[in-house]
Amino acid sequence: MDDDLKKQLGKIAGAIRQLSMEAVQKANSGHPGMPMGCAELGAYLYGVLLKHNPKNSKWVNRDRVVLSAGHGSMWLYSCLHLAGFKLSMDEIKRFRQLHSHTPGHPEYGVTDGVEATTGPLGQGVANAVGMALGLKILAAKFNRDGFPLFNSKVYCIAGDGCMMEGISSEASSLAGHLRLDNLILIYDANNICLDGPLAECMSEDTKARYRAYGWEVFDCDGYDLDRMEAIFQGIRKRQEKPVLLVLRTVIGKGSPHKAGTHKVHGSPLGPEEVAATKEALGLPKEEFYVPQSVRVFFEQKFAKDGALEGEWNEMFCRWANAHPDLAGEYEKMKTHFLPPDLENLLNRLEIKSPMASRASSGICIQALGKLLPQLYGGSADLSGSDSTMMKDFPLIAPGHFEGRNIKYGVREFAMGGIASGLSLTGMIQPFCGTFFTFSDYMRNAIRLACLSPYHVIYQFTHDSIFLGEDGPTHQPIEHLAALRAVPNLHLIRPGDSHEVRMAWIAALRYKGPTAIVLSRQNIPDLEATQVPYEKGVGRGGYILKKEKGRPDFTLFSTGSELFLAAEAAERLEKLGKQVRVISMPCWALFEKQPEEYKRSVVEGDLGVRVAIEAGVDFGWHKYIGREGIAICMEGFGHSAPAPDLAQEFGFTVDDIVERLLNVPRRA
Repeated sequence: MDDDLKKQLGKIAGAIRQLSMEAVQKANSGHPGMPMGCAELGAYLYGVLLKHNPKNSKWVNRDRVVLSAGHGSMWLYSCLHLAGFKLSMDEIKRFRQLHSHTPGHPEYGVTDGVEATTGPLGQGVANAVGMALGLKILAAKFNRDGFPLFNSKVYCIAGDGCMMEGISSEASSLAGHLRLDNLILIYDANNICLDGPLAECMSEDTKARYRAYGWEVFDCDGYDLDRMEAIFQGIRKRQEKPVLLVLRTVIGKGSPHKAGTHKVHGSPLGPEEVAATKEALGLPKEEFYVPQSVRVFFEQKFAKDGALEGEWNEMFCRWANAHPDLAGEYEKMKTHFLPPDLENLLNRLEIKSPMASRASSGICIQALGKLLPQLYGGSADLSGSDSTMMKDFPLIAPGHFEGRNIKYGVREFAMGGIASGLSLTGMIQPFCGTFFTFSDYMRNAIRLACLSPYHVIYQFTHDSIFLGEDGPTHQPIEHLAALRAVPNLHLIRPGDSHEVRMAWIAALRYKGPTAIVLSRQNIPDLEATQVPYEKGVGRGGYILKKEKGRPDFTLFSTGSELFLAAEAAERLEKLGKQVRVISMPCWALFEKQPEEYKRSVVEGDLGVRVAIEAGVDFGWHKYIGREGIAICMEGFGHSAPAPDLAQEFGFTVDDIVERLLNVPRRA
């Protein structure tokens, strides 16, 4: 490397260290260790290597940097500020403060240049795998001879904690299998955990593990810029599989009394140590100082960065003229195209009643796959059971990314994180499937998708005790309540094939995550659900059956229990009772409706309020009140055929009617 460039990168690294430790100190909160230890890496990535345009952080063919070790967020913020992204010095000084653009851990959509919401360790690795896979998919679909539209790289910085979390192992295993030759995982190997030395809890040979996954592995001193340059430029010229770079660093490098210890992992240096560190490193006493030469360096780089995108835009225009059909597909994927007559198209699908809602959803998926080029699916080794396979399209396989189906293997947590990464390409609408009980394995990935939010669709099947003989280990009981509690998640539990169709419309229209929760057992179609989207599922909750007079009972239900509620209502009416039935497929959507509409559905004198759902009753009392009756699960299920379980737990029309008729008469 040229000596002048090396000297300039040293100044950039000094600025990264100074901004990071001073921002953490000013906030009196945060983690200075990783930013100080990886300062040279940041200087090289943002000063030399990355192909991007800070003035347009969403350029589709940019290199991406994911900081999986999100506790080191000031490293990323310092780099983004210096490199010219929309992140001012005022925001650096407002690190971890209310409504700042520099939150404690990186958040997608909050800070310009942040590619993914990270913090819970290891998830950034899965997100990066998803991004890399997505870019390979886009390259296979759109690249043509002389037109390399998609050829960027994904760089992910991970720490010891990321390496120990299981999700990174799951995701890395799949990345090795698929031979993702655009993914570089940089392991900040500083041998320090929050609790102390890494040796107290980890002694594996990480390099051997990654070689076993099918990765190429490099080792580098984190402060040897010549070696760093040789490795990265070599990767840029030739990469045939994912790369792990073990970067040996010193946590808190430069701190005279705390470097190399866990004392810089999660705590500010302290004013005296900041001063001592600046003196030891030859940094100016002025707070938040950035050398003018660093400013000039990046200002000169802006022109080169802009020219890269300009050249790409010119190539794109030539490509679009040469391949108009592909250009049309590109535009559809970029805009997440939905046909204006989507509801009519789905309503015309032939779905015979009774049918398991997993199967009717599978029929919808087959049709949607043909209509929506942006739709890509996958399953955690259950595509035959959760009905997620798009039969008209091939599998994605090592070296072959033309397909539309991803076999994630038994890696539910990684599947959730990878699906988020696919969504972050901006051009892919991912959906993924597994049994509902395994949503527990995915829960934190779902949570981060909701926080961000990402447009991901989860298809969860085998949604209740009525999956039957597999028994309580596989029968979800508390999962409806658990996922309904997550902000921004639309959990939809459709009650028949029509509600399934409308659930897909809701999921595709909502720009956040949706969980469609489906039955294993057959359920009949109901005539009363056959209403337009905007009057039914699109409302989240709606009156399925209206009473003729003052209601004696109001039955709330979802999913496979909805037909029970409808049949129980008919039986009760024959006995002289007035009954309202409310379908509540999506509580979150219902709560977004105008107050007047919500009052018309669930408020007023509705008689005895009853919830009928084969899950725990947690949450239902918001609608049925403390005095309401919850015909729900009070414990775990059993291993038995579904009809026997219905008898055992009171989910039959006879049981429901008998229980309600024994309710004391109101005054």
